[in-house]
Amino acid sequence: MALTVLGTVLGSLAGCGSGGTSSSDHPSAGGRTPTAVRAPSASPSVGATPTTTRQPPTPAPGGLTPVFAHGARTGEKVVALTFDADMTADEGPRAAAGEHFDNPELIALLRRLKVPATVFMTGRWVDEYPAQARSIGADPLFEVANHSYSHYAFTSPCYGLPTVAKGDMRGDVERAFAAFRKAGVRNVVPYFRFPGGCYDDAVRRALAPERVTAVQWDVVSGDAFATNADAVAQQVLDGVRPGSLVVMHCTRSAAPVTDRAVGQVVPELRRRGYRFVKVSDLMRG
Repeated sequence: MALTVLGTVLGSLAGCGSGGTSSSDHPSAGGRTPTAVRAPSASPSVGATPTTTRQPPTPAPGGLTPVFAHGARTGEKVVALTFDADMTADEGPRAAAGEHFDNPELIALLRRLKVPATVFMTGRWVDEYPAQARSIGADPLFEVANHSYSHYAFTSPCYGLPTVAKGDMRGDVERAFAAFRKAGVRNVVPYFRFPGGCYDDAVRRALAPERVTAVQWDVVSGDAFATNADAVAQQVLDGVRPGSLVVMHCTRSAAPVTDRAVGQVVPELRRRGYRFVKVSDLMRG
C-alpha cells in the first residue's frame, strides 16, 4: 500500500495542533474554547474488532498508526472521492428539531453517476440514520469507514470542537465500530478519519492497537458551510492530480451544495481522463 506517514503539517492544509494535520473539515461552534470531555464508552460486551472486507493493516514502525493521504502520482489517472457523514455526540436535540445531518440526494447522485466512494461515518450519525447507513454499506459502489463516534477532536485546538479525553480515544473509535455492527452496516473497512483532520504522534501511538489506517487527503473541497457550488467544484478541479484523495461531506446542514458540486466535478474529471475509485483501491495502486 502506498502509505504516506505524515509527521509534519501538509502544506496545502491549515494547521491544527502541534505536529498534527488538519483541514477545513467541519469547524463546529467556531470560537469556542475546546474542553476535554469524556466520550461515552463502548459497552464492555461489544468487541472492538469490526467486520471488514480485508485484513487490517499492520501498525507502522515505531508503534504509530499509519497515515494515508494520497495514492501514487504516476501511472493511471485515478481519484478517490470521500465523504464525511458528520454528527457530533451532542447534536441529537438539533436533529430532533428538524436539522438534517444526512444527504440522501448526494448518495442518490453518486449511484446515478456510478461513482465509487468511501463514506466516513461517525457512530452518532449511524445511530441517527441506521437505515441510510445500512443502505450505503450494502451497496458495492461504496465502502464505510470510521470517523469516530462523537466527532470530538483527538487533539486541541481543532476548530472549536470539544476534545476526547486521552484515555477515551480508543473507546470512541471502538464505539463507532460497535454502532456500525448494531445497525447492520456491511462493507466496513479498517480506516479511520480524525475529526477535523487533527492529530499528532501521541494520538497515532494511542490508536495503534486499533490496527486502523488513518486516512487524510490532499484535496480540500471547501464544501463545509459553502453556499457556492461552482466555487467548490472549481477548487476540487484545480487541486486534483493522479492519485488524489478528496475530502467532502455528506451532511445537508453543514454542506448544502456538495451534491451540486459533485454534479460538476464528476463529468469534468471523466472528460479529463480520470477514473473514480474507493480509498481501498487507491491504496492498492
